[in-house]
Amino acid sequence: MKTEVLQQHRWLQQLLGEWTFECEMQGPPGQVPEKSSGTESVRALGDIWVIGDGRSTMPDGDPCSMQITLGFNADTQRFTGSWVGSMMTHMWIYDGELDPGGRILTLSSTGPDYMNPGQTRVFHDVIEIVDADHRVMRSEAQGPDGVWTPLMTARYARR
Repeated sequence: MKTEVLQQHRWLQQLLGEWTFECEMQGPPGQVPEKSSGTESVRALGDIWVIGDGRSTMPDGDPCSMQITLGFNADTQRFTGSWVGSMMTHMWIYDGELDPGGRILTLSSTGPDYMNPGQTRVFHDVIEIVDADHRVMRSEAQGPDGVWTPLMTARYARR
């Protein structure tokens, strides 16, 4: 079985490399956002998948690590992947699409609503390519009213 490498697979290749990031997480209204920084190493798995291994610290100073996988499913014509982190037990499964301009990949996932235990919400992780050496990832959650609330912004720079 051999998969033809498509332009969407090639789009993912621009994520390859060694990165540093600065992250700002939104807290409850009226509270100062929490900040952290870290590193991410993104490697290829063949020509059709990328795997990113990240390291950072939690706001309390505890170390954390995370892993993201991203690919493109030629059958469904959708981006797919997963995200796991050492700070939680939920595995986030991604379904996504690229914007018409080819700069922004929006990944949707359903996961636990940490503000309402036992309930789930829809989340987006949005990866924007700024240039060859910079990208931004924004996370947001959809409320019951359909409005998207920003949760986190991470700014990456190639090392």
